[in-house]
Amino acid sequence: MKTDITVQNIELFKVRARCRTPLSFGAVVIEEIPIGYARATVENRAGQVADGWGAMFLMDLWPWPVSEASHETKQTVMRELLDAYARLIADRRDFGHPIEIFMESEDDLRKANREICRELTPGEEMPFLGALVTASSVDHAIHDAFGNVNGIDSYHGYGPDHMSFDLSRYLGEDFAGVYPSQFLRQDYLPAIPIFHLVGGVDFLTKGEVKGDLPDDGVPNSLDEWIEHDGVFCLKVKLRGRDLEWDLARTRAVRRVYRDVRNRTKRALPDRPVLSVDFNEQCQTADYVVEYLQRLREDEPLAFEDLLYVEQPVDRDLEKHDMRPVSSLKPVLVDESLASIEDLRLAMKMGWSGIALKSCKCLSSDLLLLCAAELAGIPYAVQDLTNPSIALIESVGLAARIHTIKGVETNSRQFFPRANEIVAPAHPDLFHVRDGCARTSSLTGAGLGMQIEKVPGFLESLRAADAEFQETLR
Repeated sequence: MKTDITVQNIELFKVRARCRTPLSFGAVVIEEIPIGYARATVENRAGQVADGWGAMFLMDLWPWPVSEASHETKQTVMRELLDAYARLIADRRDFGHPIEIFMESEDDLRKANREICRELTPGEEMPFLGALVTASSVDHAIHDAFGNVNGIDSYHGYGPDHMSFDLSRYLGEDFAGVYPSQFLRQDYLPAIPIFHLVGGVDFLTKGEVKGDLPDDGVPNSLDEWIEHDGVFCLKVKLRGRDLEWDLARTRAVRRVYRDVRNRTKRALPDRPVLSVDFNEQCQTADYVVEYLQRLREDEPLAFEDLLYVEQPVDRDLEKHDMRPVSSLKPVLVDESLASIEDLRLAMKMGWSGIALKSCKCLSSDLLLLCAAELAGIPYAVQDLTNPSIALIESVGLAARIHTIKGVETNSRQFFPRANEIVAPAHPDLFHVRDGCARTSSLTGAGLGMQIEKVPGFLESLRAADAEFQETLR
């Protein structure tokens, strides 16, 4: 195709980001993690050249939670894999569509992961989910550059006018004649509801707040967040091993929402939208069934407000029959989902739908989206507490597809400083009003990031990268 691109160069930046307050999920508490930024320079067949941007946390603790290796060693694996993947993509020189570039390099990504782990973590390999997280900044940068160099909205480039292949090439004969464009909105939704994370150690009310928390104008409790941003979609992190605590926490979150709605002049919906995330901590599906049955018996309105359950059990898809859970509420597969084969197995095991994440690479998300749409199953867009332009990537994706409800946006809670440099170019996306992020600033070619409107963006990344490299010496 005339719009096919070849990658000339990829420049990487690794930037230190520290949590405003600790982020708790599953058995993990995070206080600091680096962000990997990528700038891809591409050329199309007409000889035009343009850049594109991508970013993602190098978050080893989520895709690689169980390991004999230390957190520091796993971080080294991800940094080295990011460098290696950027080199192999820039060395390819073949012209192609961004999805094609990603899919044709997937085996190379797996090989590089194996080789780096063979050296740094002998006898153990980072799960492919971790490799996807590592590669996602590069993949997004290529998609952004693809749109920029061809002067198109990147989401308009996923149909037969810009792709020389249909999805049967990668997904099988059932996808003959199928393109991602069939399932995408032509424009961004003007406003999209955001899911606010209620972490396992988060304070629910202002009266509970204690300790040395920042006094910087950012809320420190759920009731303050509801009043501040008007959030009405609430994602509740649960323990998965303490049924009474999980039930009490769910009821308490709903009670806080109701109390704020009753006392504030803010126009909040009558009822919240809830999701719960056990982060794989439930040993069996029976625990989830008991949780749902008890919730329905003890507080039926809370059960009605619960939209879906996210990945309650471990990642071994063949181990758990999820049909008893899905008969009560939709249950979405997340951490177990890293490929189309995973999706097919999950459906056989009774999962209801899937969680898309920009950290799994935009190319992969587009394929999974098409498979979900053709199967008629629901999907959500979750995040990896995406900061900065990673948040733009995630909200942009959610606003172009048909999610079960909204999009998760956690960085405003836990990494607000990481958002500061790009937020002025997208004020209504980063600053939530009435529980929604607004997308009017996502305009122009590429993924709508408007990086050219961010003064000193490149210079600040180079300085932050140099500072981070110094800490590694």
